[in-house]
Amino acid sequence: MAEVIRMPRMSDTMEEGNIVAWLKKEGDKVEPGQTLAEVETDKATMELDAFVEGVILHIAVKEGTVPIDGVIAVIGKPGEDWQAVLAAANGGAAAPAPAPSSNGQVAAPAPAVVAEVAAPAPAATEDSRVKASPLAKSIAKESGIDIAMVAGSGDQGRIVKRDVEAFIETKSAPAPAAPAAPSPAPAAPSFGGGAANYEDVPVSQMRKVIARRLGESKFSAPHFYLTIEIDMEKAMQMRTRLNEVAPVKISFNDLVIKAAAASLRLHPYINSSWLGDKIRYNKDVNIGVAVAVEDGLLVPVVRHADMKSLSQVNTEVKVMAGKAKEKKLQPDEMSGNTFTISNLGMFGIEEFTAIINPPDACILAVGTIVEKPVVKNGEIVVGNTMKVTLSCDHRVVDGASGAAFLQTFKGIMEEPIKLLV
Repeated sequence: MAEVIRMPRMSDTMEEGNIVAWLKKEGDKVEPGQTLAEVETDKATMELDAFVEGVILHIAVKEGTVPIDGVIAVIGKPGEDWQAVLAAANGGAAAPAPAPSSNGQVAAPAPAVVAEVAAPAPAATEDSRVKASPLAKSIAKESGIDIAMVAGSGDQGRIVKRDVEAFIETKSAPAPAAPAAPSPAPAAPSFGGGAANYEDVPVSQMRKVIARRLGESKFSAPHFYLTIEIDMEKAMQMRTRLNEVAPVKISFNDLVIKAAAASLRLHPYINSSWLGDKIRYNKDVNIGVAVAVEDGLLVPVVRHADMKSLSQVNTEVKVMAGKAKEKKLQPDEMSGNTFTISNLGMFGIEEFTAIINPPDACILAVGTIVEKPVVKNGEIVVGNTMKVTLSCDHRVVDGASGAAFLQTFKGIMEEPIKLLV
């Protein structure tokens, strides 16, 4: 019996997938584990693998967006009636056998109508003459590799993801191609009714989900914000001492994650989620760490952060941040967060507010360390301070609970030796 291939859920927040390209065509034989197509989700572009053996009898959607569980293909034995299989999968019955006509001949059955998603015309690219999948081109571009130098192992020599990764591993890639000449500067704006100068870019699946989920968060969860300033002198001294003996270079972000995890263990009201008819107080401390990527923002999760050493936190964050930038994070690495940290200190941002990342009840926005005059023991001295802002969902967290959490967090950051006991 032929199998209907449907759009799978590739991440916990995915509601639809965008078929970027098929690596197989109708009539091709496939085996379990072979890549059928590349699908753009809300988190990354991922490979869709076959789970059955057979021949691709029908591709329902060549390119374009398909909702979860939407039909995208049929795989079976050569000659099987894929139309009947589709009809049965959609809750209908196979078409009845055609009745003989008045001249005794059997009329040919009318073909089943299968909805097709209109595919947008593919954008022309500088390496469009090379037969390569969009994901392979993207990886090659990010790695500074001339895609034309890679040998393809796909159908008719098509270059796929594994070919580029194998090429990178050989470390024999040539120097990155010279960057394209910069576009000429746009003409000065005219106020006399001249033609407008702009570019329209299609919204990616990732950006669609960011817009939807954070829009829902901002306009459904009543946010309030609490800001506190932290003396970072002892944290800076401790980091210097730790990096003299630690197997990895501890960052201030590692200290923030560990201090937040320790504080959440003492304040379960902050480590919670609003579920409509109930509030969930999470017993595990799983901290999402916002990572900026080309298309938007990904949030890999450090699980059980309160139980891990600073070196473990550092290593895990580095690995997942690297995978995020390469779009290789798996769905389970971006789910299960109970609290989120967004750190813009490395960009020189002194203070900001962040939108809560569902299903969390709070998110901590971390600014840069600022050297400035401070008052200590009645005297003005040079100090180093850092501001953090806690965004809270008022349906779950009250002002006093949020303030208590920040006091604990501030106490740990100002006496970071507490993290070692």
